[in-house]
Amino acid sequence: MNEPDELYTLRAQYWLGHYTLCLDEAKAIARLPMAPNLKIEREEFVLRSYLALGEFEKVLQLPTQNEDHPGIKAIKLRARYDAPSTPESTKTDILSTFQQLLADPSSASSTTLQLMASQIYLNHGDMTKEALECVHLGSTMEHLAMITQIYISMDRLDLANQQLSSMKQADEEAILTQLCSAYVYCATGRSQAGDAVHVLASLSEQYGPSLLLRNCTAVANMICEKYDVAEGVLLDVESSESDKVSVDTLINLVVCYQHQGKDCSELLTKLKTLYPTHAFVEGLGRVEGAFERESQKYKTVA
Repeated sequence: MNEPDELYTLRAQYWLGHYTLCLDEAKAIARLPMAPNLKIEREEFVLRSYLALGEFEKVLQLPTQNEDHPGIKAIKLRARYDAPSTPESTKTDILSTFQQLLADPSSASSTTLQLMASQIYLNHGDMTKEALECVHLGSTMEHLAMITQIYISMDRLDLANQQLSSMKQADEEAILTQLCSAYVYCATGRSQAGDAVHVLASLSEQYGPSLLLRNCTAVANMICEKYDVAEGVLLDVESSESDKVSVDTLINLVVCYQHQGKDCSELLTKLKTLYPTHAFVEGLGRVEGAFERESQKYKTVA
């Protein structure tokens, strides 16, 4: 287990989804004396927090002291890729830039570059192999956590459990180890989803219930078939989101309502209005279009 350093609390807040608290922590420790690598890492977590909050322009415009560092470049490239207004042609160019940075010996060793590339490849679709190649050496706990999530996305729970065992050997009490435990428990199904609820409740009690933790808790309860409990958690999340409701909250509410046989048309309308380019919404549009085309074949002429 690594000894805590000046960024311990900052990392914890970020990993748990407390992005605003992470930014506050970064500001509070900005003037503390620390090693050059930690100063760069602090800047990276500031940018990553804004990225997680969807403030893409702020990521791109915020000046940093290490603008040429490959990790900083990677985060800003990710912001350009994730911005809703970015055309597909530009996204393709960004993927090519990532490949160039990973092939360049002067930047390829950046763990943040490797992590950003892995995430962007996984989100892009049909690049799971490339995503895994970016982090397969597992040089940090974040790399190990990313590998675990990739294996879950591949439905390789055997490999995900092996990776989780490696994380537990490295640091069983680490936040990322506990989060990945919850993810693996949920992916395993109803038999272990209760364990996920327990892990997430413990993290929420210790560090505070972030949006991420509450949505994960709702998912774990749905897997346990406790839909009324999950609905209560999600409605509480929805009412507490001061700006617009997050896409994860809306999607989870739709799923929860579907399982309970409740009308979710209003939720779907809100989801399509607020997040028209989200993968879930686009996939739903394709399914609805296919259904409509098929239904026309059997339409009765009056």
